[in-house]
Amino acid sequence: MTIRSRFAPSPTGYMHIGNLRTALYEYLIAKNAGGSFILRIEDTDQERFVEGAVDVVYETLKDVGLIHDEGPDKGGAFGPYIQSERLPLYKEYADKLVDLKGAHYCFCSAEELEEKKQAAEKQGKAFKFDDPCKHLSLEEARERIKNGEKYTVRQTIDPFKKTTFIDEVYGRITVENKTLDEGILLKSDGYPTYNFANVIDDHLMNITHVIRGNEYLSSTPKYNLMYEAFGWNIPTYIHLPPIMKDAHNKLSKRNGDASFQDLKAKGYLTEAIVNYIALLGWNPKTEQEIFSMEELIKNFNIQGINKAPAIFDIEKLKWINGVYIRNMSLEDFHKKALPYYEKAIKRKLDLETLSKVLQPRVNVLSEIIDLVDFFDEMPDYDLEMYCHKKMKTDLDITRKVLPVALELLQDKKAFESLEAMHEALMTLPEKMGLKNGQVLWPIRTALTGKQFTAGGATEAAYLLGQEETLARLKKAIEKVG
Repeated sequence: MTIRSRFAPSPTGYMHIGNLRTALYEYLIAKNAGGSFILRIEDTDQERFVEGAVDVVYETLKDVGLIHDEGPDKGGAFGPYIQSERLPLYKEYADKLVDLKGAHYCFCSAEELEEKKQAAEKQGKAFKFDDPCKHLSLEEARERIKNGEKYTVRQTIDPFKKTTFIDEVYGRITVENKTLDEGILLKSDGYPTYNFANVIDDHLMNITHVIRGNEYLSSTPKYNLMYEAFGWNIPTYIHLPPIMKDAHNKLSKRNGDASFQDLKAKGYLTEAIVNYIALLGWNPKTEQEIFSMEELIKNFNIQGINKAPAIFDIEKLKWINGVYIRNMSLEDFHKKALPYYEKAIKRKLDLETLSKVLQPRVNVLSEIIDLVDFFDEMPDYDLEMYCHKKMKTDLDITRKVLPVALELLQDKKAFESLEAMHEALMTLPEKMGLKNGQVLWPIRTALTGKQFTAGGATEAAYLLGQEETLARLKKAIEKVG
């Protein structure tokens, strides 16, 4: 059997992290077995449709390297791949399901349903719609349709039976049918609900493996009742645990949690995001944490998917992103850093050297701005910054160090290279009988006015150049008195 998985997003906005993880797992499961990965756009909920959202799907999948084998933009043997273009199919199969007694026509209005729901709430009862229309004969129902009455198609469920299915993550699950709602499958406007369309499309597109969030576990028995009514093979189910922002709250775009696009805008690398998302719910059963796409395809397996929720840890993502940054070539890092330099630096600097200084120190590209903004404008800073317990330095030591550094850096040779600057400054501790930190921290503070910057005193002095370095040292000497 050739594995066929599908990513079927609704075009309702940006690419949520949970959606991207689902797409990634679907892709990896298919490609690990040499199968096909299909893209289908589920746009039947017209009220939630967002203009441009389909393009976001295409762009994101291309960006992260999840190349689909079939889809709206590529075609294939099972199209069309956009649900709104498949409406006649849903009507055809809804009528067939009615004939097979797996569904019925319902003529109840939305107002009637709302009245019954409110009546149940007043009585303190949970509302479960018991559709009187399911007792109509098929002939009578179709005559009413012929006469122009508005109708929906609802699923018909035998409340006296049980439904059992196997999920590859959660195992064997049995549900009593009496707990299942006889939901709408085809709306009065001819559009299918998700619960119906995904069954029809998955069957007609020969989907063998259905991967989705575990919030759909409770609906799966209803899907299986439709498969059974049609006499179709049931796909392999893989339900994924939720991604949580903390122990109690799910990661959700409704709560403003980061999307893939947000993370990219904040300076996270595509490869690092994909690597991290792969680990949100999957255990490779090894110590390895950094995976290329090729390694993920080779190593990914269903058995490694966890039941427990995964907590989105931004610090872990930062660490992984930092590993990817340090594994880049200097040339590639420099290209990635240039847009951030353009935002933060107007002064003429040796930007290639700056990249060489930054690459080992940056975990997220957006950190660059805060690390380099002192080059253009010296920030205001409190004299207490000169007092650093770890460096064992204070204002008295600062008053001794800065004039000596000013004299030393009158020599242009110190500015010929980073190495020359390092050698020059490292003569001071021995000369003054002080530790390295006691000398370098005051110089660094005088030049940057910040605790965290691109490099230390050596890098700051070299990159600022002689004229600016001497000017800042003179100001600092006046400031400390």
